[in-house]
Amino acid sequence: MAQQAITLRIAGKSYPLNIESGKEEVYRLAEREINDYLVQIRQNNFRGWSDQDYVAMAALKFAIAGIALRQSREVGGEELRRLETLADRIDAYLNDPEDR
Repeated sequence: MAQQAITLRIAGKSYPLNIESGKEEVYRLAEREINDYLVQIRQNNFRGWSDQDYVAMAALKFAIAGIALRQSREVGGEELRRLETLADRIDAYLNDPEDR
């Protein structure tokens, strides 16, 4: 399939990529979603957190969402509920200044 060169900017850093033609919209939506989430969690002003820490938490959130989606297709039940609980706990921690 034909390739297309694009540059994504995530957490203030540019990443030149070669992607399959026709998939730019997906990449741009992902770029926007990551950056929006980073803005959201940075508003919490965690003491001592670096940009890498914020990016790690964003990666964890999206990894959990991907795993939950795959598991919901494969199995229902307890594993999915545990992942959802973990995602809820992460969101609660990131959004509750009293936990810090």
